[in-house]
Amino acid sequence: MCEHVFVRWSGQTVEADDQARLPGYESTTVVRRFDAPEALETRFYEVRAKSALNRVPARSRVPFGWTVNPYRGCSHACPYCISGETPVLMGDGRVRRLAEISVGDQVYGTVPEGDYLRYRRTQVLDRWISIKPAYRVALEDGTELVSSGDHRFLTDRGWKHVMPAERPGQRPFLTLNNKLMGTGGFAQAPHDSDDYRRGYLCGMVRGDGHLAVGANERKDGRVETRNRFRLALADFEALARAQTYLDGFAVATTSFRVAAATDRRREIHAIRAGSGATVEAIQELIAWPRHTTTDWTRGFLAGIFDAEGSYHRGILRICNTDPVLIDWTTFGLRRLALPFVVEHVGDKDMWNVRIRGGLQQHLRFFHLTDPAIGRKRSIDGQAVKSQSRLGVVSVEPLGRALPLYDITTGTGDYIANGVISHNCFARPTHEYLEFDAARDFEKEIVVKVNAPEVLRAELRRPSWKREHVAMGTNTDPYQWVEGRYQLMRGIWAALRDAANPCSVLTKSPLLLRDLDMMLEVAERTQIGACLSVPTLDEKAWRATEPHTPHPRARLEAVAKLNAAGIPTGVLIAPLMPGINDAPELVAEIVRLAQEAGATTIGGQTLFLAGSTRDVFFDWLRAHRPDLLGRYETLFAGGSRVPERERRRLEVAAGLPGARLDPYPRRAQRFRPRRPPPPAAPPPPARTRQESLF
Repeated sequence: MCEHVFVRWSGQTVEADDQARLPGYESTTVVRRFDAPEALETRFYEVRAKSALNRVPARSRVPFGWTVNPYRGCSHACPYCISGETPVLMGDGRVRRLAEISVGDQVYGTVPEGDYLRYRRTQVLDRWISIKPAYRVALEDGTELVSSGDHRFLTDRGWKHVMPAERPGQRPFLTLNNKLMGTGGFAQAPHDSDDYRRGYLCGMVRGDGHLAVGANERKDGRVETRNRFRLALADFEALARAQTYLDGFAVATTSFRVAAATDRRREIHAIRAGSGATVEAIQELIAWPRHTTTDWTRGFLAGIFDAEGSYHRGILRICNTDPVLIDWTTFGLRRLALPFVVEHVGDKDMWNVRIRGGLQQHLRFFHLTDPAIGRKRSIDGQAVKSQSRLGVVSVEPLGRALPLYDITTGTGDYIANGVISHNCFARPTHEYLEFDAARDFEKEIVVKVNAPEVLRAELRRPSWKREHVAMGTNTDPYQWVEGRYQLMRGIWAALRDAANPCSVLTKSPLLLRDLDMMLEVAERTQIGACLSVPTLDEKAWRATEPHTPHPRARLEAVAKLNAAGIPTGVLIAPLMPGINDAPELVAEIVRLAQEAGATTIGGQTLFLAGSTRDVFFDWLRAHRPDLLGRYETLFAGGSRVPERERRRLEVAAGLPGARLDPYPRRAQRFRPRRPPPPAAPPPPARTRQESLF
């Protein structure tokens, strides 16, 4: 059975000069309405996107790394936002105000590895601002965070929202028994004052420079005065800073390359000067001060660390053979209240000053002193072990709405003022467009009209590694309005020309329109398709997916695609306990999928993120209040059903043993499984699943 809706697009109307700006999009948006049966009361926001390829967070439970979504379903203002003044840990180890972060910046997030979460650099993929009621979260160490009530932080008991939902029991939230996870609060960066610059030059030049003034007797007996300054480094950041600081004090130097890079060593550059006046000026700048200021101390520690320090495997040390330099180093650390120990190195005439206290104190050192060399500030790969005093002391409303910011990162989180902060990737991705999550998701559609051209350009970049690209990951690329915009044909063409592996997940047989393009892609690279078929029950389908093509029409599309040579599977999703998970209902879908030649058959238990949860629970209250308690228990711990319970539900539903990968990196056929032999009669309570209505 297949239903067709014929739309007379010649009757479309454009609202004259009706333009707007959507948060997250810099360009003016064209707002259109179409005079068509399916488009009643629907607005389409035509935007010109800057990017088409979107990276998926590493922690997401999906087998693909990149997505393309030409359409964006819309919902309410972003719930995961914090104050723009909040400092964020950047990829170079420094901090920056959240309001100053841009798309493409590198920040630190976390990824699970082995038994630990570990800090990893990640890229900022998106950024926006919204106005929300603000709350202040105060921690034991004095840290204060201003965020919306919907924001989430990582605690010792998992992710928790700042405030509970309006309806009790809907989501976990912060209490005074919680401790947040992270590095601990960030310290204030030093002022770039003359004292700081003098201190930096003192530490750098005394630690790694060569400064000489002396007499030299020539062969003819004459005595000449030789003045020499030279500073050679493999790390250009520190060398450039030293030269800039010297220039600021009117001390001129020349730069040159000492040695070219080889397989075993990096390129080395240097600065030098040879006049008596210049060398004398440098000697004056690096003289030990009679009275030290905090700025000078911070600068000195930054300079001596760039010259003689190292940070490897969580050990931060400064080494030198000069006891005077060691004394000044320990003096500076005491002044900044940084814990340390001095260690004598074996039989060598050398001492290590090692900073104790773990990652929290190491970051304090970096932020208080601001060394120039980025590679020495890396915390990449270090485990998340919160030794800081990050217990929640209070959570209180500020009594007013504030502009709040958020970013999307490749790992799905970032470090906000020393605590691990969740970003928006796991929620409905358009809540920051300031539409509600129920009606507006269906009636306010964002169209990336330039998606094919942008994707083509991105696939041509030398840095692109031809990774698998999945479509249909947020909103269906073949929703009915695709019949008007036809963006997918251009997207398929771009993927074909780049010979880029790809796949698509959809609920619509409309993708048959592009079968010719898909076959052209298949001639050059791997391609796969999958259609979602959650139920065959008419009432259940119309209640849960009222504007989608009939499930049987989707199965017909599966058969046609496989017959044409496009490996296509069936995803029984979402699998909703008590609604469409009865074994006899699932078995019928499996049987028809096998007849259609489905290359893969599997299921996916319901996933409720952000406001999607609220919408679904509202639907339960209206249509299936008898299931409300069960779902509150299933989703008490978050947006996903616990893994053990998920597996039990899928086995009980009678899903095939092979789990579905709807985005196959290698689209391979397998022989469809025959229906399993009849199971033993179920207990009386399970003989028949209750009707949806």
